[in-house]
Amino acid sequence: MKALVFPGQGSQYVGMGNELYNSRKDIKDLMDSANHILGFDILSAMFKGTEEDLKKTEVTQPAIFIYSVAALKAVNGISPSMVAGHSLGEFSALVANGVLSFEDGLKLVSTRAKAMQEACDANPSSMAAILGLADDVVERICEETPGIVVPANYNCPGQLVISGETKAVELACQNMKDAGAKRALMLPVNGAFHSPLMMPAQEKLAEAIHNTKFYKPTMDVYQNITTTAVEDPEDIKKNLIAQLTGPVRWTQSVQNMIKKGATSFVEVGPGKTLQGLIKKINSDVLVSSAI
Repeated sequence: MKALVFPGQGSQYVGMGNELYNSRKDIKDLMDSANHILGFDILSAMFKGTEEDLKKTEVTQPAIFIYSVAALKAVNGISPSMVAGHSLGEFSALVANGVLSFEDGLKLVSTRAKAMQEACDANPSSMAAILGLADDVVERICEETPGIVVPANYNCPGQLVISGETKAVELACQNMKDAGAKRALMLPVNGAFHSPLMMPAQEKLAEAIHNTKFYKPTMDVYQNITTTAVEDPEDIKKNLIAQLTGPVRWTQSVQNMIKKGATSFVEVGPGKTLQGLIKKINSDVLVSSAI
């Protein structure tokens, strides 16, 4: 069984999507429509923008979504049985299995990105990658550290990202090193994604999601919050909203997809980050890029 997986923030690169744009008229038309939907020329930022331009959350998230859906359109002959996305990638996965239209998905991603940026600007907050510690040890240290700091991304065994108030994250990093972490590295992000500090963004996203039509999925979608296949559109909505302040349980999601029969994973979107993580979760499965 084949699974399609869609990457999240951090997979962007300078010039992303330019080749795709020029590959086929239907893909060009789809990408051109993004400028109209968003009300600004995001394609110029994707094709000609600097690394700094692409790092802006309100640009990064829509850009990755547009690229991922365009790449999905470019794929021929793949018949997946299930889909999943890492954080932002969950919106691309929902387009892939018919839950969201491209236009509605892009509008939601744009709302999400702007709301997350506002939440980041309101609170000094950070994230850090913790390597070489068991999940339960990372969880315990976060609980014991004063201030707001929580596990945010369960990326693969031995790689977990924490998120929260900058001082709390810095202190937790030192505690992780003392507990034997191979590395505890502050990440170059100005915000605490997937933490309680995203609550203001969650409220804005919730309103937009409740006003958007979600359809019944055509295939299983494994969501970050539940790590299991979700079918009911209302449950999918709730999980998307909860994801902003809750952790991305990627390790557990991939493990559950494998238990349900997934033997190969195709990454649809920029970069190869998810392929690397999946091989660390289970080296027996096949991984590849869609294009």
